[in-house]
Amino acid sequence: MKILVITDLYPIRENEKFTPKTIQNFVQGWENLGHEVRVIKPNFLLNSFIRKKPFYKSGFYGNVENINYFLPFLGDIKKKIKTEFEPDKIIAHMPSGIIFANRLGLDFVAGVHVSDLEVLTNPLYSIYFKTELEKAYKNSRKIACRSEVVKSKFLKLYPEYKDKTFVCYSGISCPIVKKEWNRDTKIKVLVCANLIKRKNVDKVIKECENLDVELTIIGDGKEFEYLRGMSEKPIFMGWLEHEKVLEKMRESDIFALPSVNETFGMVYLEAMASGCITICSENDGVAGIIKDRKNGFYWREGIIKEIINYNCQNDILKNSYYTILNYTSEEACLNYINNM
Repeated sequence: MKILVITDLYPIRENEKFTPKTIQNFVQGWENLGHEVRVIKPNFLLNSFIRKKPFYKSGFYGNVENINYFLPFLGDIKKKIKTEFEPDKIIAHMPSGIIFANRLGLDFVAGVHVSDLEVLTNPLYSIYFKTELEKAYKNSRKIACRSEVVKSKFLKLYPEYKDKTFVCYSGISCPIVKKEWNRDTKIKVLVCANLIKRKNVDKVIKECENLDVELTIIGDGKEFEYLRGMSEKPIFMGWLEHEKVLEKMRESDIFALPSVNETFGMVYLEAMASGCITICSENDGVAGIIKDRKNGFYWREGIIKEIINYNCQNDILKNSYYTILNYTSEEACLNYINNM
């Protein structure tokens, strides 16, 4: 099958630390399944400037065509497209990608993230982007929500699209480790995140301050200096390569990230696959996959102490292991294709 992906959420170079690889992982997964995939990255320059995204000239970067537009896709947007490709399926993600695909008059699947919900509910976007998105959802063949939580929130806004909406969850490609809880060693707590306010890393630092645990924080971002000044307890490792992150996960006992407004959160699945008891926020991101006190925990005050004193850590780890077996990259990519 030939698949065309249209999205501005796509890293062009490997060193883009803060560009999520969510859609790139799907593209690589589909290619591994034998599909031919091309990517068009429509880039609305003003939006990129506001969001402080990396700037790249229009042109080809491997199988990705980056196309810069000064205005939000007004006029004949086809003129700039150089990609010669006749796809069987078209998948558009993020507001810019969805609006772009609809303006082209294509038969496409619309991928919904938390950022789409922000556009649909924030009055700031009501003049242009909300209206254009609503037109696109109406015209789309299917609507692919990135998690159960996103799907639930989207259908509260647009219940009329229930029959064409499905969940396109992500999957992991890292090894899956089966571990047992060790009560005889110092408990290792890990945080891995872009260090920005909504990740709530400060809550984990406060939680661990008076506990006999080793706290490691991986990541970089605007909150780095503030968080480092909060306490001498955490070991700050900065930004690490992906394989190094997975190594630290496999060495850790608890992974905690009480982030809010998460679209999905691959890092939680990777932590589960690495044998960590994993903590996420309730009603956010992977909360539909992680179930409190069954295969992980929801964040609340005192949760890390609760886990340490819990009598059934190995039951949680076993349930987590069997959960993650269903969330491999291949399963996720097949789920997306089958639902289309």
